[in-house]
Amino acid sequence: MPEVTPRRQLDRPGRRPFELDPDGFAKLSERIARFLGTGRFLAIQTVLVVVWIAINLTAASLRWDPYPFILLNLAFSTQAAYAAPLILLAQNRQDDRDRVSLDEDRTRAERTKADTEYIARELAALRLAVGEMATRDYLRGELDRLADRLVEDDVPARVSRRVGG
Repeated sequence: MPEVTPRRQLDRPGRRPFELDPDGFAKLSERIARFLGTGRFLAIQTVLVVVWIAINLTAASLRWDPYPFILLNLAFSTQAAYAAPLILLAQNRQDDRDRVSLDEDRTRAERTKADTEYIARELAALRLAVGEMATRDYLRGELDRLADRLVEDDVPARVSRRVGG
């Protein structure tokens, strides 16, 4: 069995001659996809196609792509072959952002629901506590009843006799 040399260890990936940052590439593809969907891109592409066709139809010495415009069709096919995956990659990134945003919204909604339930329980406890407390009307009624009993029992006369002597 051959001995594993330090350069060919199986538990470590080998060196790659060209490393690509996936996030950087995704950001670039997103910018390209965003540009491909603008009116500016369509205007530039339209001008280029019109100039291409005009030169190839009128200038006899500059005809690099005669009438069926096969080279132009090849350029469009190449553009479409690259644009579609770039747009899909941009959509995947947007889906990932939407998923993260949805998770954050769900967490925030759960927290808000828990806070609301807590406040509702506290409010119910306060209502019960207030219901058991003596209100101003209740105290006024009790004092009026007590005053009436005192008047009935002639307490002021007894109090004045004790005080006046």
